[in-house]
Amino acid sequence: MMKARRVSLIGLVLIGILVLPAEVRGQQRPPIADQIAQIYGFGSFGQVDAIRYTFTLDGGPKLKLHRTWIWEPKKDQITFEGKDKAGKDVKVTYVRSQLASQDAFVKEVVDPGFFNDQYWLLLPFHLVWDAGPTIADAGMQKLPLGKGKARKVVMTYPSTGGYLPGDTWALFVGKDNRIHEIEFHHGGNAKPSKVVANWTAYKKAGPLLFSLDHHGKADGKPFRLTFTNVAVKLAGSDAWVEAK
Repeated sequence: MMKARRVSLIGLVLIGILVLPAEVRGQQRPPIADQIAQIYGFGSFGQVDAIRYTFTLDGGPKLKLHRTWIWEPKKDQITFEGKDKAGKDVKVTYVRSQLASQDAFVKEVVDPGFFNDQYWLLLPFHLVWDAGPTIADAGMQKLPLGKGKARKVVMTYPSTGGYLPGDTWALFVGKDNRIHEIEFHHGGNAKPSKVVANWTAYKKAGPLLFSLDHHGKADGKPFRLTFTNVAVKLAGSDAWVEAK
């Protein structure tokens, strides 16, 4: 696991703790946490050699992000394609265990960006992967955006240490154990302090289920976050399996 430290991002400061794809939590969690993760393919994650995706955020004229990633979890290797600080196109490949030897751009921009983007893509798996948060089943609650109710599962990170000190993610889950909406509250002073978004456009790539479209409000202002170009590469094959 990464050494605990706080990272700030350009744009949405929503960063998860990335750990190896295995169960590491020492504390107990409610059964619904594992049930949600399994619906999204957690039990088959070991078959995945690589995940490819493009993250696009539209939070208004001053907040637009577009970057493409390939994560090879077994190699602990990440490939980034996007813009550098000067706005020029760049492509970077690095191994996370060797992050200390990378330049400032990779340490301060690329790697934090990877944490942010994969957290949104793989949020259900963090219910099992992350060792720090407390997870509670709050029962049926009113949806923050839509009409009706859903089962509310709350993931609260400790107030110190890690990448999300004091932050809270509330997942609103349907009878199918799929996430329908989320409500995020920042534990610190970073902005946005509150994000509410839906979880739509579900597609499968190999054994994994992804939600590819999230739109809602960040501190009351409209925003939309989408994933495109999503695919996985399974063990024993060099072919990409596209999300469909």
